[in-house]
Amino acid sequence: MIYFDNAATTKLDNEAFEAMKPYLMNDFGNASQPYSFSRKPKKALKEAREQIARCINANPDEIYFTSCGTESDNWAIKGYCTARGFENSTIITSSIEHHAILNCCSAVEKLGAKIIYLPVNKSGIVERNVLKKTICDGSLVSIMYVNNEIGSIQNIKELAKIAHDYNCLFHTDAVQAVGHLPIDVKEMNIDMLSASAHKFNGPKGIGFLYVKNGVNIPSYIDGGSQEKGKRAGTENVASVVGMATALRNNCVQLEDNIEKIRYLDSLLVNTLKKMKLNFIRNGAPDGIPGNISLSFYEKDGEQILHLLDLKGYCVSTGSACDGTKNQVSHVIKAIKVNRKYAKGTIRVSLSKDNTEKEIIQFCNDLNDLLNQL
Repeated sequence: MIYFDNAATTKLDNEAFEAMKPYLMNDFGNASQPYSFSRKPKKALKEAREQIARCINANPDEIYFTSCGTESDNWAIKGYCTARGFENSTIITSSIEHHAILNCCSAVEKLGAKIIYLPVNKSGIVERNVLKKTICDGSLVSIMYVNNEIGSIQNIKELAKIAHDYNCLFHTDAVQAVGHLPIDVKEMNIDMLSASAHKFNGPKGIGFLYVKNGVNIPSYIDGGSQEKGKRAGTENVASVVGMATALRNNCVQLEDNIEKIRYLDSLLVNTLKKMKLNFIRNGAPDGIPGNISLSFYEKDGEQILHLLDLKGYCVSTGSACDGTKNQVSHVIKAIKVNRKYAKGTIRVSLSKDNTEKEIIQFCNDLNDLLNQL
């Protein structure tokens, strides 16, 4: 098997796995208990929170552990609406967000919130003038950092500044960015940020929400006093430790990883071009390396995916969270891909573990496959 679907999930970091094991087997105590057996898990949570905070230049008390990026997105959106009252809430987001944002916005709209969807240009970028024409005081602006289907990177710092100029809060779904791009929440002036560990070689079922001190966000799960009383439930110590370890390792290796993946990205696209295949690459030219959305002329992306699967390749047609629907994705529609290409879209997402040999083999097999269709 050759795995090219790292935007869907990533392989667990070996060091992260080893760091998790003690809290699954020996140091299994409940971190909320006062006796000595719980001191090590309690200390592990504290150190993991500090480690994650350092990776994005936040304060430790601004990091809240969640079950995933989707929960983090829901907490940010619904927390804003709960604090203001749904009928007094306006959320400004983009037309190419992950469904964790889009479906959450749809849910709060039914409760009285106003939702404004911003269009994007053909590269999948929210233009500043579009936001400035739409924004109104007191809104929550929620724009994803990196698009999960086409890899376009938004100018988060600029968008956050516009939001603050109009007395608005700024949230970003950074699930595809954390651990893959440098992030400084203070320098970028982000109010809330969502992340998910399994996108940066951590375990599944754990994520975090960064909430800037001073931002009023109510509790999401009521019960015990965990997460400063804002998210009740016994802490998943092992997964938190694994998440912190994986994020630290990715941040330490960030420049080397970006350089390697950028090389593999260019190799793949340029090899396909030399084969004179009729395709377009979607997204911004300066998008995140390794997230490669390709649309082939008058082909069927779903068919390509299954034929590649038979040859041992894992790719996708778009978001893994929407993988049961055989249709042109909302992202491809939003950037207005020509209909003769749109249906023939696949996403190849690379990681630091992929190799040049895998890229060449994939291009040759894909070329043979497309010529046979």
